[in-house]
Amino acid sequence: MLARAYCASTYGVDAHLIDVETNVVNGLPQYFLVGLPDRAVSESRDRIEAAIRNSGYEMPRGRITVNLAPANLPKEGSSFDLSIAVGLLAMTRQIKTDKLRKTMLLGELSLDGGLRPVKGVLPVTVEAKNRGLKQVVVPQSNAREAAVVEGIDVYGFSGLTGVINWLNDRQNAKPVYVDREALFRDKQNGGLPDYSDVKGQENVKRAMEVAAAGGHNIIMIGSPGSGKTMIARRLPSILPPLTLEEALETTRIHSVAGLLTNGASLVTRRAFRSPHHTISETALVGGGGIPKPGEISLAHNGVLFLDELPEFRRSALEVLRQPLEDGNVTVSRSRLSVNYPSRIMLVASMNPSPGGEWFDPDNPGTTSYEDIKRYMGRISGPLLDRIDIHVEVHKVKYEELSVSEKAESSEKIRKRVVSARERQKQRFRETPGVYNNAQMNTRMTRECCTVDREGSELLKGALQRLELSARAYNRILKVARTIADLESCSSIQSHHIAEAVQYRSLDRNSWY
Repeated sequence: MLARAYCASTYGVDAHLIDVETNVVNGLPQYFLVGLPDRAVSESRDRIEAAIRNSGYEMPRGRITVNLAPANLPKEGSSFDLSIAVGLLAMTRQIKTDKLRKTMLLGELSLDGGLRPVKGVLPVTVEAKNRGLKQVVVPQSNAREAAVVEGIDVYGFSGLTGVINWLNDRQNAKPVYVDREALFRDKQNGGLPDYSDVKGQENVKRAMEVAAAGGHNIIMIGSPGSGKTMIARRLPSILPPLTLEEALETTRIHSVAGLLTNGASLVTRRAFRSPHHTISETALVGGGGIPKPGEISLAHNGVLFLDELPEFRRSALEVLRQPLEDGNVTVSRSRLSVNYPSRIMLVASMNPSPGGEWFDPDNPGTTSYEDIKRYMGRISGPLLDRIDIHVEVHKVKYEELSVSEKAESSEKIRKRVVSARERQKQRFRETPGVYNNAQMNTRMTRECCTVDREGSELLKGALQRLELSARAYNRILKVARTIADLESCSSIQSHHIAEAVQYRSLDRNSWY
């Protein structure tokens, strides 16, 4: 007899419906699992048989074939356990099949028949809804995550017995409901480190405010102990709150990566990812035999912080160039190609030299000019070209550290950032895919960055005196546009240009 159940497998941040077909014929007891299963799927046989028997039901006898269709897509993970077990029981008429035609089943089985949580539940539920299914059955720990999707009933069970009783109409179960708007409002604020804790460094905090307001990438150069990491880790506290759409996008990525904690349903804060400098290219941008999202995608709609930038492998840094430019990562394999979103703010920090001190021509004990040049050479020009703001961070003086008053809070800074982002939202409302000033192309920069006469003369002089490159010209205009937005100015004025020029200290012809 043939039976069918539905499951799904994730590829990238999307899911594909999988038909789980089970068939048994007379013959010697044999079990065949086909459809490009990986090791975890292939090992499901023993888990499923033990779970069925320990739940009080009979394992089918004979030659059993389980097909995971379509057969050309690779299948991985343990989430197919429940659908295979239900298919085997339906095949031997131990459960009713009425609900199976409109139900997706997802979950890993333990030997005693319990249901363990799996990853990728959110995109799977979206796929079930798009395919016209009416219900999704998931482990209880995943129920709130799946219930974020509206328009489909989500049932959470703790074990195989509960699922069977529900399918056989012996147990009434209520769909899990999550008020995602209320959840989103309640959990998106509070608990973040605050800029009021940072003593001094007003120029650096101002640069971070400008970066947050325009979505600009930023790099800080300073000696060890000057506060670079402390300042970077407080950046999420001044970024605009996630919108509900952004929260759903971010949650899908974290769901596929298995980073949602049990019982969690929605990521409500902007991500802050800080990988170690020993990270590989694959871990940074994603990939693997069956591709997985990397750190740059896990930071989608948030911040990717690279501390001690020159210490990262050059090959790893170079693979960041395309994702930073396009806002997505494409990973191609022989059997499939997947896309991961990677719309991030890149925040980097570095020492000014291998020894950590600044170059001083009057002090022969400091790092030499040649050492600094070699150190800076670890970062390619094309990568620096994608960083709009360069700011120097000097050690805080005792007079600033000993002040008892707290500095300006993140809440006050955030209000200015949100106001500037609202101006950009209106400016780019008819331009799909552009959300902030940092994403403007050359044509848009010409149209949106009008400079008054005095500002034009100042910019011309800066380009000539500081020997700034043509690429720096566009970056200065974008940053100046953001500074003007922070002041609610429709046009860019000379003092906006002057401040933006100060944020180009790493340009090759002017820094060392």
